[in-house]
Amino acid sequence: MEKFIQEVLQNVDFSKLGDHPNIMLAAAFWEEGRYRAAYACYRFMRRIDDMIDHRKSDLKTMDCLEKQAYTEKVRGYVECLDQGSSDDPEMKGIISTISEFKIPLQLFHVFARSMVRDINNEYFQTFGDFIEYSEGASVAPASVFVHLCCLDRINGQTLVPSVDVMEVSRPCAIFSYLVHIIRDFRKDQSANLNYFPLDLLRQYGLTPQDLKRIAAGWELPVSFRELIRDYVGRAEAYRLQTLRMLETLEGRISPRYMLSLHVIYNLYLQVYERIDPEKGSFTAEEMVPGVCAQPAGILP
Repeated sequence: MEKFIQEVLQNVDFSKLGDHPNIMLAAAFWEEGRYRAAYACYRFMRRIDDMIDHRKSDLKTMDCLEKQAYTEKVRGYVECLDQGSSDDPEMKGIISTISEFKIPLQLFHVFARSMVRDINNEYFQTFGDFIEYSEGASVAPASVFVHLCCLDRINGQTLVPSVDVMEVSRPCAIFSYLVHIIRDFRKDQSANLNYFPLDLLRQYGLTPQDLKRIAAGWELPVSFRELIRDYVGRAEAYRLQTLRMLETLEGRISPRYMLSLHVIYNLYLQVYERIDPEKGSFTAEEMVPGVCAQPAGILP
């Protein structure tokens, strides 16, 4: 499998991926029905996340009434899923997908809680707050992907996974999220988005305003490099947990779905290995793997 993964990654032109989600690239090895299910769920969650991010990119802070309106809209989406009915064609599609593939509604509730938290808060106070937020913003979408990987179809019947998909998803989801935050640091700051908690900023003598200046071209201070080094260390811990979790799944799910899990891990690993706290400039271009770069294996 490792040789095939390397061949796959060697044929990926990372410079042309743009905003194409890694999760859908990894799902390209699936049969069409399951791929479409992954896409429908991704698109539904992306629609809500983008709605909030686009509003937060406006420098004008939301007042309490606007926050309430956005909160009710997010909750309304999930209530439609609970009720299993909607007149909206796109909502009908996601409701049908959830039913056909027995995707737990709990995952959408966890996702919605994090989106509501995002609406009502400008900053994470602690790294623990960020991890709690990640349960919905990253782990829940990844859990839909893992759920689809672990489904069995026997005699035309769909059997739900025997594993806890959130537990399985968590290490790789948070590893990839931390890598994503470092890679997109400058872009996020320009869109008024900050994923570095205040307790770590204080620890390294930084402020949210400092991050904006750095993203805009301010000379990189040693304190910022220390912050990135801290994030890399945290990402490494989750990376190692990811490898252990992948080992527990070997032989338990179909090879094509096991392959997709390895591919998504390796897609983020290639970016992770290009993060240089000592000398890097932390631009997205700097961390985009070259099309001919030697891909990393699935073992350290």
